[in-house]
Amino acid sequence: MPSSSFPQRKILVVDDEPLVCEAVEMMLRFDGHEVITTGSGKEALAMLEREKFDVVITDFAMPGMKGDELAATIKARNPAQPVVMITAYAEMLPQPLAGVDCLVSKPFLLENLREAIIKVSPPAKT
Repeated sequence: MPSSSFPQRKILVVDDEPLVCEAVEMMLRFDGHEVITTGSGKEALAMLEREKFDVVITDFAMPGMKGDELAATIKARNPAQPVVMITAYAEMLPQPLAGVDCLVSKPFLLENLREAIIKVSPPAKT
């Protein structure tokens, strides 16, 4: 059952592995988020030109453009865009990682994604 206290967001998920995209999408939709997935950094940048997203969640190890390159490019274009990176290499990456607002280690749970989303895009104060 989705968490009623968890604000819904429009989220772009970027991962070159379709099964990972599906799994992350399913977890996020469980909480009522609108989720769009793409398999590459290049596709993600094109989507960000056309649409606004509350959060971008990207994998690190992708062919063509790694997640840190994608994050840096996103931040160069829109410094306020929240970016979460999911990776199995968290311990090996420099921290903080330029362009990345939050790092989530693989394997992860829905709760880890929830915490990262809240950290990078806290709910508006009423």
